[in-house]
Amino acid sequence: MGFKIASSPHQRVKRTTGQVMRLVIYAGLPAIALQTWFFGWGAIIHFAIAAITVVVTEATLLEMRKKNFEVAIKDCSALLTAFLIAVSIPPLAPWWITVIGSFFAIAIVKQLYGGLGFNLFNPAMAAYVMLLVSFPVEMSTWAIPQSLSQFPQSFMDSVSIVFTGFSADGYSIEQLRTHIDGYTMATPLDAVKTAVSQGMTVQESGQLAMFESGLGVGWFEINIAYLLGGLYLLKTKVINWHIPAGVIAGMVCLSLVMYMVDNGVYSDPIFHLFSGGFMLGAFFIATDPVSASTTNRGRIIFGFGIGAWIYIIRTWGGYPDAIAFAVLIMNMAVPLIDYYTRPRTYGHHSDHKKNIVVKSAESKSSQRKD
Repeated sequence: MGFKIASSPHQRVKRTTGQVMRLVIYAGLPAIALQTWFFGWGAIIHFAIAAITVVVTEATLLEMRKKNFEVAIKDCSALLTAFLIAVSIPPLAPWWITVIGSFFAIAIVKQLYGGLGFNLFNPAMAAYVMLLVSFPVEMSTWAIPQSLSQFPQSFMDSVSIVFTGFSADGYSIEQLRTHIDGYTMATPLDAVKTAVSQGMTVQESGQLAMFESGLGVGWFEINIAYLLGGLYLLKTKVINWHIPAGVIAGMVCLSLVMYMVDNGVYSDPIFHLFSGGFMLGAFFIATDPVSASTTNRGRIIFGFGIGAWIYIIRTWGGYPDAIAFAVLIMNMAVPLIDYYTRPRTYGHHSDHKKNIVVKSAESKSSQRKD
């Protein structure tokens, strides 16, 4: 009998790689629609830019390597990377940010390592970290909810901002980030962290205009959409439950302990679960089958580590939403996790049991000689 050996991603359900990637994108469409509703058309515009960039980059590199680029393009893995980059970067970011990030994700993180199935790191998150470190100003200029802005954006405004830095009426990005009361707003995670550093309590920071029932306007709804999309992926067996459960458990455990220690300084688990891109990270990013752990126990450990690192960096680090850093840190730990969680080959004894058997045999042999 012959056996076929293939590189990751490995799926037990009989679907092609293209079908899997498309299902993930479809599951994220309601969330990107809500992101557009609350924060303008930027995410869709950046998705279009990223999609063109990744397809051209992948096709060019594969042609240079004498590979069949048509098959690679049809697997939609590059489009999924484009989707994750587009929803991760600020909607008001300039177009060249998306081009640089998309090129880096495909050319350096994916193709330089051999293509799909061989990359050590999640391409979209590696690109996000590179952009955040290289262009901190552009990557921290997140839009505020349209309902709180004194200059709501039309589609043409969003196009003009992305390509020129100004709206169709000539308003700058800083003006567009100004609240109706005249002050520039930050993201909920930024706002809470800044407020606590200035001596306010978490409860007092929750009274700011950007919060609604203690959660950021728009962010709660978007995270719910990603949660529902993730549950759809679980139901259709595109992903398994181990990694999302581990991510959520890691976040809940640490945030609950610290909240119980001092609820005036540390936010409750609900705030962390439904702020920033947490649900996007738990169900759509951490579950990347190529760069994640390959054993069930390993996946739980991998996910738990991501959740814990997100909380640690959010709370004490310099970056409010730490999903990309947490994922890359745990990507580096995957070989070690897999080594210690891999199942034992049927019929083989563990080293510990083998040592016990050897010592027992030596003891019996010594007793017979006596």
